[in-house]
Amino acid sequence: MSEDRKLLQPLTGVVSVVLRVLLGTLVVGFVLSLFVDGMHWGRGDVCVTADWTGTSGSDFRPYETLPGAGVNYTPTFCPLEPTGTGWQQFLGVMRTAPVTVLLVGGLFLLDRLLRLAARDGVHTPETATRLRVLGWWLLLGSLVVETAASAAGGLLLNTLTDDEVADAAWTQLWSAPYLAVLTGLGLLTFARIVGASALLRDELDAVV
Repeated sequence: MSEDRKLLQPLTGVVSVVLRVLLGTLVVGFVLSLFVDGMHWGRGDVCVTADWTGTSGSDFRPYETLPGAGVNYTPTFCPLEPTGTGWQQFLGVMRTAPVTVLLVGGLFLLDRLLRLAARDGVHTPETATRLRVLGWWLLLGSLVVETAASAAGGLLLNTLTDDEVADAAWTQLWSAPYLAVLTGLGLLTFARIVGASALLRDELDAVV
């Protein structure tokens, strides 16, 4: 399997290093936040920027404009206390933590896929299965993460304002994760290709 191992480099090494650095950073940051005052590691952002409610106009006085020009301004809702209440802090974490879980999980699955493919071979049913798992992780995970983050943002905004804009805030905060979805679909396609090549390889070995 030495040829397969060479084909997978340098991606195998890069992913392995990035995964370990990321995990090390998360662990060190968490430990330091327990003992160092002023560190807010793992605490979410308790401010919500309602960028869909921004307006513009030449009467925006803090910044002077030339005739025919306007200045956009966007409200940002924040609690008076920097950390907010416990509920607000939880919602702030829920806006960012799922993204970290998706990233770390994706890197772990990719690292495992590459290492085992280098050991057992690229054109195997097991490699096709691991590609499929990674593809579904990115496809479904990105949609779940985006929905969870936008829902948390909407709930957080509801704790900061009673304006009617907060009622449908999550739909405005939600944005389609096009790249992750397309990458997931691409991996699922490659999983079928690798599975077909593995089956063909087994048939050729049986004939020989």
